Amino acid sequence: MPSLTNLRIHIAPVGYEIDRIVLPAKKMRADKVFLLVHENPNEDKATKFYDIIDKKLKKLDIETEKVYHNRLDLFQIIKSVKELIQSQSNDSVYVNLASGSKIQSVACMMACQMFNDNSNVSPYYVEAKEYTGFSGEAISKGIKEIQAVPSYEIKKPEPKLIQALKIIKENNGKLSKKEMARICLDEKLITINAENESQATYASLDQNIISPLEKKWGFIEVEKIGRTRWIKITDEGSNASEFLI
Repeated sequence: MPSLTNLRIHIAPVGYEIDRIVLPAKKMRADKVFLLVHENPNEDKATKFYDIIDKKLKKLDIETEKVYHNRLDLFQIIKSVKELIQSQSNDSVYVNLASGSKIQSVACMMACQMFNDNSNVSPYYVEAKEYTGFSGEAISKGIKEIQAVPSYEIKKPEPKLIQALKIIKENNGKLSKKEMARICLDEKLITINAENESQATYASLDQNIISPLEKKWGFIEVEKIGRTRWIKITDEGSNASEFLI
């Protein structure tokens, strides 16, 4: 691969397509293609297409790298694409929305919308020239058009809220408000500057951590049991933690 400061990086889920991965990479002069494959090849009928794609790309002098993920889990796919985007922050990243399954396409688009912090990520869709149907071979041949897809931003929680969510997740999804306050102070997620330290700590925790995580994002809920208030992660918070943390 050429030694450049700004590489043309493609991310493409491997499904039942060959040309819709190889030809855009060739036409857009990709330096490297990350090929997303299912973590359990024995369960995936698309596995056999990887070797064909890999061979064709290498013949074009395009570097490839295999990335394993769970192609059936929306949140794990988002996480895999997020990690690749972040690892290529100095490069131009192009994400193929046409080469995999519908859930992979949705997850790839969501990752582009949430983690394009450096404005270097461009999703694209490839229209096939001919659709052949699946009979053990690739389901399309050739490409008709490569369409850029607008990547409108999806807001994500600010870093301190993601860190707070991580704390809750790492404590089995539930911890007392008192313990949460102590950890947040230690990790400087909240700060206080008042004479009544205890009252100020809880006020800061409520305002800066608990309220936005609970009311804005729906990632936690607070439950009072006896005299103790417990912070618990919600199903939505647990799902989001799969790719945010």
